[in-house]
Amino acid sequence: MIEVKALSKQFGDNLVLNNINEHIRPGEKVVVIGPSGSGKSTFLRCLNLLETPTKGDIYLSGQCITAKDVDINRIRQKMGMVFQNFNLFPHLSVMQNITLAPMKLLGLNEQQAKEEALALLRRVGLEDKADAYPAQISGGQKQRIAIIRALAMKPELMLFDEPTSALDPEMVGEVLAVMKELATSGMTMVVVTHEMGFAREVGSRILFMDEGIILEQNTPAEFFANPQNERTKDFLDKVL
Repeated sequence: MIEVKALSKQFGDNLVLNNINEHIRPGEKVVVIGPSGSGKSTFLRCLNLLETPTKGDIYLSGQCITAKDVDINRIRQKMGMVFQNFNLFPHLSVMQNITLAPMKLLGLNEQQAKEEALALLRRVGLEDKADAYPAQISGGQKQRIAIIRALAMKPELMLFDEPTSALDPEMVGEVLAVMKELATSGMTMVVVTHEMGFAREVGSRILFMDEGIILEQNTPAEFFANPQNERTKDFLDKVL
């Protein structure tokens, strides 16, 4: 589904991503882990061109999305993105947050958009929050709303940038439960996270990044039981 060729990203003199080549296949749950500053979030943001690569190309379903003539806004409709800090519109209700993009970009009428939004809210147990505003709900609820807002656009894959890092510990589980359900449904997912339990349980493949390169990757069982790289071992010693 995604092919990354010789991807590099530089901020000034700082080389954040260094010549990355990677494939992500339909239905995979790829979990990206590594120390802070390793380039994980930049890699994720490059996949939908929230960051413009300095060098290299990215393909989505065979289409080069880094080509100069590509309509990146149309491409982004195929990729749901969930950030650390929710990014809900504070002046809109939960229902309005979810229905805005499907109505404007997918052409759904208000009734269709609301029916689909309610179905998604039921899926995450938040149907009763449809008329609430972001300031009136918890952080965990906001992040669950952010996930289904992305799902309302019917994306081909979902990108998660440390979706639980801004949450209080007691709220992490409710967000991870939604992500696990989404994974079970067959959604292609790329997840940057520090949640090793989630990586072990849900990931189909673990990528370990450090200093802008993918140092190691494997299935969760093999990755955690038998890390091959010394930097991987040092990282796992600290977080497990």
